[in-house]
Amino acid sequence: MQLTTFTDYGLRCLMYLAARPARLSSVKEISEYYAISRNHLVKVVYRLAQLGYVDSSKGKGGGIKLAKNPETIRLGDVIEQLEPNMEMVECFNQQTNCCRITDACQLKLYLFEAGRSFLDTMNQYTLADAVSSKALLQMFSQTER
Repeated sequence: MQLTTFTDYGLRCLMYLAARPARLSSVKEISEYYAISRNHLVKVVYRLAQLGYVDSSKGKGGGIKLAKNPETIRLGDVIEQLEPNMEMVECFNQQTNCCRITDACQLKLYLFEAGRSFLDTMNQYTLADAVSSKALLQMFSQTER
């Protein structure tokens, strides 16, 4: 299993914002910090705003910030909402499944359970947990202006 770049950028963006709760940030600033595509990050931030994780304002004095307390943002929930699907194998999608052994296969059940376990494990941690490392906070603070 591999998370999409979209989800990866979403998690990193939330971590950046959580580490800097007292100030507004910009998409440009975050994309430069991580050396990632600004255009891609714009779409990610737009989706995070739609989901209620980020507040954004345009114009002079605008920017983005977390819309929720990082202690209330469960990582598994974010992943589940940002991933387009959690279909690890073809048979998880009834419309596109062409596997000949689907009806008798037990593997799909184990994979589904493993996927749920992954999300359950990630939901044991919050965004606040993800940015609690002093070393990480120092890395983020080195870019303060």
